[in-house]
Amino acid sequence: MPVNRFQLAKMIDYAALQANTTEKQIRKLCAEAKEFHVASVCVNPAYVGLAVNLLKGSDVKVGSVVDFPLGQSTVRVKSFEALDCIGRGANEIDMVMNVGALKSGRLELVKRGIESVVKLARAKEPQLGQTITIKVIIEACYLTDQQKRQASEIVKMSGADFVKTSTGFGSGGATAKDVKLIREIVGFDVGVKASGGIKTCDKALELIEAGATRIGTSHAVPILEECAE
Repeated sequence: MPVNRFQLAKMIDYAALQANTTEKQIRKLCAEAKEFHVASVCVNPAYVGLAVNLLKGSDVKVGSVVDFPLGQSTVRVKSFEALDCIGRGANEIDMVMNVGALKSGRLELVKRGIESVVKLARAKEPQLGQTITIKVIIEACYLTDQQKRQASEIVKMSGADFVKTSTGFGSGGATAKDVKLIREIVGFDVGVKASGGIKTCDKALELIEAGATRIGTSHAVPILEECAE
């Protein structure tokens, strides 16, 4: 589908999630996010408060990550980390599914981990007066097509808002094939976020054409500048 630069910007989560990300880099990220009017920034939990302050009064949301990048924490830890991020002002949460549990056939454990975060977010929404968006990273590079289908079905059943392809820290990133497969499973009631290895305008547009409704990238500025040419 054709998109203009503003529409594309509002589909981008501008991320800075490396272990060595500095406060200076977060300040630059937020300044560029405001300039280009992206959908959100995605930062590690320690930087949520700073990002909230820097983006106050703007149209850019603040997202953070939970159980990132491995997804191997307990259900209780996932819930606590999500609650802490929301308490600091994050209104978007990208949580990592327990990939090992899924591959071990422990589908109920996977579902409980997601549901715990979704339920606490929904409980907080009336107090905060805003929606908390929950995105679940399935780390598709480690899954068979059947496991991708199972994961996507669990995310949909759990009431989360998005299935997200990748952390960007696994063995592979977003592919149009995976986006199409996920979209076929979740229909149009759930968003699909493509993330991992997205560095060019053409790649972003390819993934949107495949069915992605959000793009996660640390290359938002060059992508948007390239798409505007």
